[in-house]
Amino acid sequence: MKAGGSGKGMKVCMVVTSVVIAIVLLFVILGLTVFKAKHPVTTVDSVTLKDLDVNLDILKLRVDLNVTLDVDASVKNPNKVGFKYSDSTAHLNYRGQLIGEVPLPAGEISSDETKGFNLTLTIMADRLLSNSQVYSDVTSGTLPLNTFLKISGKVSILGFIKVHVVSSSSCDFAVNLSNRTVGKQECQYKTKL
Repeated sequence: MKAGGSGKGMKVCMVVTSVVIAIVLLFVILGLTVFKAKHPVTTVDSVTLKDLDVNLDILKLRVDLNVTLDVDASVKNPNKVGFKYSDSTAHLNYRGQLIGEVPLPAGEISSDETKGFNLTLTIMADRLLSNSQVYSDVTSGTLPLNTFLKISGKVSILGFIKVHVVSSSSCDFAVNLSNRTVGKQECQYKTKL
């Protein structure tokens, strides 16, 4: 009788083991296909000139400059799970020099959601005082600028697989000082998993 009982126990054990293996395989397949971590895409949608005040001091070859830009950016989360990002900062640069920044508080972007950010970037004029190119750019009527936005965070897959993600965008554009407009922007986007 013992032999028949242990044979039945073996069958139950094999069935349970097969079910567990099938479930594990299902989770692995889902994790590598449907729930595979995809790159969030950060995009600068528009840059508009909110305020512009330029004063030339020809005798001192100095420029007093105040520029405020409204930047609309968005981050698209193509994943089937939420993307949690940490505190970030958007930067405004002039010829590689940081001249303005605005903080982006931490948050979350749901699955397949595109989250918009409305940012106001103001040039910190004191940072331009030592830059000799400002005077020649202002007298030529065009001010070359760059916005840089970087968001980093984590995507959680199946509740226990965490993937670190960094998404950034860098946009070059020029402010036309005579008609107070923002010229065509050229952007580069990068994402790292």
